[in-house]
Amino acid sequence: MMGGRTWDDWIDEYSESHQHPMNKLTHQFGIPMIAVSILLVIPSFFVGGFWRFALGLFVVGWILQFIGHWFEGKPPEFMKDYRFLFVGMRWWMKKTFG
Repeated sequence: MMGGRTWDDWIDEYSESHQHPMNKLTHQFGIPMIAVSILLVIPSFFVGGFWRFALGLFVVGWILQFIGHWFEGKPPEFMKDYRFLFVGMRWWMKKTFG
């Protein structure tokens, strides 16, 4: 799936299109919002109305992503390669936790 590239290779390429401070800021919030929303899908089946919260996190998280890329002046990396959808969380963890 990773095309013979290491995680560091993918993260380095991802980082190149995430240089603007506003893009970095919006991704610091948007990426975990999207990740949490995905984790909340299962509990949403069992807690009435909870899906609205998960959907709200998902939508706002993606809006933040696109706002950041507007500041960056570049489209999101996943537009050229879907595998970058899986790199964003790793990039966020590396930026946040080192």
